Amino acid sequence: MGKVYDKYGRMIGYSNATGLPSGQSRGLGDTIEKITKATGIKRIVEGAAKAVGKDCGCNKRKEKLNNILPYNAPKYNKPPYKK
Repeated sequence: MGKVYDKYGRMIGYSNATGLPSGQSRGLGDTIEKITKATGIKRIVEGAAKAVGKDCGCNKRKEKLNNILPYNAPKYNKPPYKK
């Protein structure tokens, strides 16, 4: 985990392994996962997949969508240059 800075050099938090602040979506797949968790759809799908004995494919789909439509990482993850 590293520190994340805004464009003025103020620390705004810590990043996870992706370089994004914790809890921030890397792309469309992460956003869809958050929505399906909040609405309860994810729990239903995972329960149905478990009952059938198959993987629901949620993680593969999430990664594929994150690669197709990624959100840009913050440009200000390093402190500004000081003279």
